[in-house]
Amino acid sequence: MEDMVVVRKEGLYCVPGDFYIDPWRPVARAVITHAHADHARMGHAHYLAAAPGAGILRARLGAGINLQALPYGEGISHNGVQLSLHPAGHVLGSAQLRMEHAGRIWVASGDYKLEPDGTCAPFEPVRCHAFITESTFGMPIYRWQPQQDIFEEINQWWRGNAAEGRASVLFCYCFGKAQRILHGIDASIGPIVCHGAVEPLNRLYREAGVALPDTLTVGEAEAGRRGKAAAYAGSLIIAPPSAAGSPWIRRFGDYSDAFASGWMRLRGTRRRRGVDRGFVLSDHADWPALQEAISATGAERIIVTHGQVATMVRWLRQNGLDAGAFATEYGDEETEDGPVPAPATAVMEEDGRHA
Repeated sequence: MEDMVVVRKEGLYCVPGDFYIDPWRPVARAVITHAHADHARMGHAHYLAAAPGAGILRARLGAGINLQALPYGEGISHNGVQLSLHPAGHVLGSAQLRMEHAGRIWVASGDYKLEPDGTCAPFEPVRCHAFITESTFGMPIYRWQPQQDIFEEINQWWRGNAAEGRASVLFCYCFGKAQRILHGIDASIGPIVCHGAVEPLNRLYREAGVALPDTLTVGEAEAGRRGKAAAYAGSLIIAPPSAAGSPWIRRFGDYSDAFASGWMRLRGTRRRRGVDRGFVLSDHADWPALQEAISATGAERIIVTHGQVATMVRWLRQNGLDAGAFATEYGDEETEDGPVPAPATAVMEEDGRHA
């Protein structure tokens, strides 16, 4: 029986539905799982995405994109394929795509995590025959602590710096991670200042009903202050990794810096970053959660798209599942300034089946 989803040069393609899933080249119809740059790209003629992420998509791809926003769980039919979008728990508006055709059900997960964080709808397992999964952290070394423990570590670090009259600069990814941190930390410790790349996304999260503490831009923090550096003593500054070492960061005077990412689990990454602290916090599923999510689908066929592909495929096969991989151009938004995960290694045949 022909696969429902195959790989073409444009991206993952639903054969009976005649549409693409998170395509990396321009296509006529694209279903977008979430608005991170490696999954949501400009140039498609028509977009379908989960309604809670519509504002983020338009902000990132342009207000004029031809976007059809679908509430979670609501079904539509296209070329005989029944489609619906279900929460992935990754970032605001992230979704898994369920496709049903001729009695078969396939689900494409995009990126996901299982631990609810209060900034997006929690992951929802979807039963299916074939599950297309990410594997960003698909190795046994990746096991996350409960997020509340990490938030408390951040609070303690910030509190200690504030007591010594220093600012605390926390580098993290702008979309999703920054808002998750803001939602989880103790905002009573001091003022919070956000980089210009973070603040517009904060606004969109607030408009979507996500509770975030008050934040300031640099201009607002410095307004009416004589000494700029002194304006930040005791503050928490949320900034993208690209701000490290920039003229923008020098305004904060005496500060301690830290980085929040799942990659902080690796000693080499922590050392290479050269920051004072590393907080292990990811918006992707860790090794046990990947296994739990895959098991919950009940799928007998698993296809891995990106991340630690070889390790995950081997583990799945050892556990009796029909597992393979799709070679994709998805990466990991957290690695824009960090280590690049292993690419998909399985050899794809012309029709998209995997070795």
